[in-house]
Amino acid sequence: MYLESNNIQMAIQQKSALNLQPINQCVRVTFNYDVHFTRGLFQLDNPLLAQAIAADGETTPKQVLAVVDGGFLQYQDGLLKKLSAYAQCYEDVLTLSGEPIVVPGGEAVKNDSRFIEQIHQRINAAGLCRHSYVLAIGGGAVLDMAGYAATTAHRGIRLLRVPTTVLGQNDSGVGVKNGINAFGKKNFLGTFMPPYAVLNDFDFLTSLDDRDWRSGIAEAVKVALIKDADFFDFIMTNADKLANRDMDIMERLIYRCSQLHLEHIAGSGDPFEMGSSRPLDFGHWAAHKLEHLTNYSLRHGEAVAIGIALDTTYSYLTGQLLQSEWQRVLTTLKKLGFTLYVSALTEQLDQLDHPHCLFRGLTEFREHLGGKLTITLLQGIGEGIEVNQADLSLYRDAILMLQDWELLH
Repeated sequence: MYLESNNIQMAIQQKSALNLQPINQCVRVTFNYDVHFTRGLFQLDNPLLAQAIAADGETTPKQVLAVVDGGFLQYQDGLLKKLSAYAQCYEDVLTLSGEPIVVPGGEAVKNDSRFIEQIHQRINAAGLCRHSYVLAIGGGAVLDMAGYAATTAHRGIRLLRVPTTVLGQNDSGVGVKNGINAFGKKNFLGTFMPPYAVLNDFDFLTSLDDRDWRSGIAEAVKVALIKDADFFDFIMTNADKLANRDMDIMERLIYRCSQLHLEHIAGSGDPFEMGSSRPLDFGHWAAHKLEHLTNYSLRHGEAVAIGIALDTTYSYLTGQLLQSEWQRVLTTLKKLGFTLYVSALTEQLDQLDHPHCLFRGLTEFREHLGGKLTITLLQGIGEGIEVNQADLSLYRDAILMLQDWELLH
């Protein structure tokens, strides 16, 4: 033992004597991808998908593995035939790698790792390479799951996203994140990897039920409140039209919301969230916890609307937001059709160590980012501000105010 310890000490002394300086390496990587807006994506006279694949400049047809949202197929029962016909029409550009994989829609697909394994097995069996494509067609949850599968096979197969919901087209489908849920936590497993391209087909929105139509609007309200007062005014002014499914207004909302998200990702200086700040998740610390507490009976956007209402109310109680501004936000959310209070907000609220306590969401939010707790609040419509602590007593008051508001409105 003495000889071994002595040898280690001698090795340390020799290394120190060499006085080796650390080698500093800086790796810069640039990502470019387009977010397209179209109609009739899989119509034979619409070359957009084929053009997106051909844009890589390679001349051989590319293998494409399609992953399709089964819930979406209930309203688009001819989609798989259209996709097959499209591949045959553009066979010089793409070839489908077997039958599409159909998976459940909604958050259930992110709660079961078997769907990841299924995609990985198909990628392996078909011999797909890093120049092949995973074509993810569906709502935000399916895009998250399929994206995680694609980016963890061969350290990254090209991902083409085709969002079929409002939330997918204006938020989750245009960003750089992929993930699934684990250990009772939202997006515990995931990757940062931009898609190869995003193809938004507005025609797909016509088959949404009212909950899914409304749900994605919450993300537009979120980004408007922290970044663009004029955009919030647009949403507020057109809240009734949006609630009544005015497609022209919805298209404008999706485009501006996508634009603001992409500008933040590219221009914030932290696209892969290496720091402790995540302003685009305004209202999300509570939303993510509420989804879990309600066993995902709440849509993501519905939970986000409650989270927005809670953090807006808290901002008002801390004196950062005018009462009139607070009322404008909550009134707009109600006009859009959102419920702003659910019982999960108050269950076990005084038991901070209880897994069903809402405030556990603050700890989980910090853990997900690392570093110190950083949440975004409002100091005005269109003006987000970051804080590093939360007054739980004031948050309790904010929850009670939401409960009263819901009863009165």
